[in-house]
Amino acid sequence: MAILDSVGQLLATSLSIVHTRLELASVEIEEELGRFFSLLLWSLVALFCACFALVLLAVLLIAVFWDNHRIVVVASMISTLFAVALGLGIWLRSQFSKKPRLLASTLAELHQDSVALRGQSVASKEENS
Repeated sequence: MAILDSVGQLLATSLSIVHTRLELASVEIEEELGRFFSLLLWSLVALFCACFALVLLAVLLIAVFWDNHRIVVVASMISTLFAVALGLGIWLRSQFSKKPRLLASTLAELHQDSVALRGQSVASKEENS
């Protein structure tokens, strides 16, 4: 019966480990979703404000320089906006590449558990020999 008790305790411990890791994974997913939707909302608000301001600026500059330099002003605005868009695109790509992997902490904990269990199984085999 001692073997059955040991197996039962091993299963209970394994289930507890899996339960803890799943809780950690769910917390990480909830945090990541909250962060994502917050960033998405504020990004859309900022984008709307920036686009509206740029349209008004373009109209203002074209109105001011309508008689003499309207083509130069429009070309300058186009090239400036294109450069800003390109710079922001490069920055966004670097931000996405720096972002930590989803469930990185959970995967690290599972790897540590795996290493610990392998170490225990090797140690118990050596003790039995």
